[in-house]
Amino acid sequence: MRQQVSSHPLVAEKITRLRDHTTDTPEFRALTRELVTLLAYEATADIEVSEVQVDTPVASARGVEMPAPGPLIVPILRAGLGMLDGMLALLPRAEVGFLGMVRNEDTLQATTYAERLPQDLSGRTCLVLDPMLATGGSLAQANEFLFNRGARSIIAICLLAAPEGVAALEKASGDRDVTVVLGALDERLNDQGYIVPGLGDAGDRLYGLAD
Repeated sequence: MRQQVSSHPLVAEKITRLRDHTTDTPEFRALTRELVTLLAYEATADIEVSEVQVDTPVASARGVEMPAPGPLIVPILRAGLGMLDGMLALLPRAEVGFLGMVRNEDTLQATTYAERLPQDLSGRTCLVLDPMLATGGSLAQANEFLFNRGARSIIAICLLAAPEGVAALEKASGDRDVTVVLGALDERLNDQGYIVPGLGDAGDRLYGLAD
């Protein structure tokens, strides 16, 4: 598994504003969209493209285009939905699938309760959106689900991660093609499985409703 933590100052500035408990829901949503677009540039730096030739008003030129079918964007419900617009700003033509996952707050284990995905993902790259990589359970299970559908590689984009979650995901990934792009790597998890210092519950801060 490859891990990439952004060092871009704009990413750090936006994460700082997300952490602030006084940041209200509208601003939190806007910051999340902006942040995901910045992280998506880094996450797609090595995305597969094919060569094409086009005619400009002056001459022919060589260029590249996304293959068809291209990458599949997969937000993990519900908090991952808050990252979708930022991703689509970069890849407006991409297909979008959905995975609904919930974490048991007593056992911290994740379970899948809904999915809307192509049955066959053979050879495709999946861009998985999950704001918080805490214990790693939800993302590991989501990746397993996608690999079982035939996905060739997975690029996960997370706003924040805890070292424990990264380690758990790396162990679960084995030798499969997984890349994790992070806005920041935080200190640790607390006893309740929350990232410290973190930013609280991303879903609640995006939507203002308890799980």
